[in-house]
Amino acid sequence: MSSQLAFTLAFHRTMKPNQPTWQTLIDTLRDRGHAQYDSEAVSQLDHALQCATLAEQHGSSPALISACLLHDIGHLLHGLGDDTTLRGIDDRHEYRAIPALRNLFPPAVTEPIRMHVEAKRYLCAVDEAYWQGLSTASKRSLELQGGIFTPEAAAMFIAKPYAQNAVRLRQWDDRAKVPDARTPALDHFALYLARC
Repeated sequence: MSSQLAFTLAFHRTMKPNQPTWQTLIDTLRDRGHAQYDSEAVSQLDHALQCATLAEQHGSSPALISACLLHDIGHLLHGLGDDTTLRGIDDRHEYRAIPALRNLFPPAVTEPIRMHVEAKRYLCAVDEAYWQGLSTASKRSLELQGGIFTPEAAAMFIAKPYAQNAVRLRQWDDRAKVPDARTPALDHFALYLARC
């Protein structure tokens, strides 16, 4: 059994509905977050901290800051190995942690996480310049994730509860890929998780 698969199984054992803790999520980011974030020039942890920092700088709610911190934690849980998009695999990371997160957090945290991939598909449909600004890795994953929304699908998406926050998260997600960017430490953002 691969070490990543063993970790994923151990994570899910510790995240039983009667035993979930936000500290487990912090520990996951601290212990596993040093892996490279797809083909980007930052680690998973750096990306999470940068995204949460951008949300905090914009005066977001504790729930949205928490969503930004945790939005890609599913990448650390899938057990599919590194560089899934290079191998043509959609790891469906936006769904992987939701069962555990729902036991810990309200929809104001979990729904923007669940919807942040759809938000990319939405933004590509409504803003041609947005697609052009995506990184190569993000364009590659977009195709695996279903591609650009049709106008009808975009209209249906943005009408859903929490869609606006998912779009905000997505926009910060795209900007949170700066090598050596300075951010507050992980423990700083743990306080937001505790408040939620």
